[in-house]
Amino acid sequence: MSDTEKTAGDFREVYDRRGTMEPDFKVTSGLTPEIIRTISDEKGDPDWMREFRLKSLELYNTIPVPDWGPSLDGLNMDNIVTYVRPKSGMEHSWDDVPTEIKDTFESLGIPEAERAGLAGVGAQYDSEVVYHSVRKEVAESGVVYTDMDSALKGEHSEMVREHFMKLLPPTEHKFMALHGAVWSGGSFVYVPPNVSVEIPLQSYFRFNAAGAGQFEHTLIILDKGATLHFIEGCSAPKYNVANLHAGCVELFVGEGARLRYSTIENWSKNMYNLNSKRATVAKDGAVEWVSGSFGSHTSYLYPMSILRGEGARMEYTGITFAGAGQELDTGAQVIHAAPRTTSSITGKSLSKDGGRSTFRSSVVVNRGAYGCKTSVVCDSLMLDNKSRSDTVPVIDVRNDDVDIGYEAKIGRISEQAIYYLMSRGISEGDAKAMIVNGFAEPISKELPLEYAVEMNNLITLEMSGKR
Repeated sequence: MSDTEKTAGDFREVYDRRGTMEPDFKVTSGLTPEIIRTISDEKGDPDWMREFRLKSLELYNTIPVPDWGPSLDGLNMDNIVTYVRPKSGMEHSWDDVPTEIKDTFESLGIPEAERAGLAGVGAQYDSEVVYHSVRKEVAESGVVYTDMDSALKGEHSEMVREHFMKLLPPTEHKFMALHGAVWSGGSFVYVPPNVSVEIPLQSYFRFNAAGAGQFEHTLIILDKGATLHFIEGCSAPKYNVANLHAGCVELFVGEGARLRYSTIENWSKNMYNLNSKRATVAKDGAVEWVSGSFGSHTSYLYPMSILRGEGARMEYTGITFAGAGQELDTGAQVIHAAPRTTSSITGKSLSKDGGRSTFRSSVVVNRGAYGCKTSVVCDSLMLDNKSRSDTVPVIDVRNDDVDIGYEAKIGRISEQAIYYLMSRGISEGDAKAMIVNGFAEPISKELPLEYAVEMNNLITLEMSGKR
């Protein structure tokens, strides 16, 4: 076994460590109006949210399961527990978080990352946020960074009600209706006009319960001229039963504002990852997505950007790695709804040991959106003859004053390159890992250092077969 493979095994062990603490409360498995009312009662929802949940459940029961992507036959909602509350309140000091939960986040490096250079941190364990903090100087600038429950019931309740599930309504698809019914946890961010948050905010979502679901909601609002980098991390140990992640991210980027949203999803291979993300961008604003999708049995994930204001910009840079037994269906969407808007989509996918990777891109240029520019580049690398990689582009242009480019490349790993590296004393496994890390380098360089290291470790894990 090479040193790289040993390191990969140690790295995976950190994420597969299961907490043994019994939950404080959990609902029975399945989806019924009684369960939704119980969740609402346990969370102390305002009346409008309680009604919202019940109406979302009604929609869930009428909207069909998607029939165009990976199979969801292994996901049975009758067996999923939709709300698991840990034995912890929402604390503002790590010292007050229960020892076992705190140790889990310590092993993941979360408190250390906060001390090293984050403006604020939120940490969710199963269905509830257990820790949230923001630096004093950031809060004094007017930035609001708190958990969604506090925002929903506190002084920012009207702002939440105005924006909650407006970009991604329960009518969007079956699993958004599910989210609307059972959502819990997540983060709320508001950045005032012309305020620049110089160092990132981070939320980390840790899934621990077997046979359960996590449904966090992230709502970020940037006012005119504001800037922010928000980092999202996710992980879960592996079980032999299906788990479900159906979170929701809504980003409102104001005039001249700039938001970077970075994600590394490190799910276990029993996870169905049915996450939804959407941004709306006003005049001269910009949203940047940086995404790494690893683990999970099945994924549906296609962040959308709606460029509503003239001169708005969008960039998406993402990578997925599908190994044995995985089908990862990912991509990005953009709607050019105003003149002189620009977008760039760069997707990279890897597949190994029979894994299937599909990259879907969708570009829509509306009739009055003149002078728009967009570029889509999809690169796929298959590491053996058992795997599969597909690209599915959609380009819908409704005027003739546009500049559009599309490029897709699918290929095999170079045997000559492997032979060359092996001739220099490098093992075959390490040689392949070096080539793959080089393929992924344009993505990793866009991530903060600790997340770039994590992504490279995840690639090494996939290459070693230790996931």
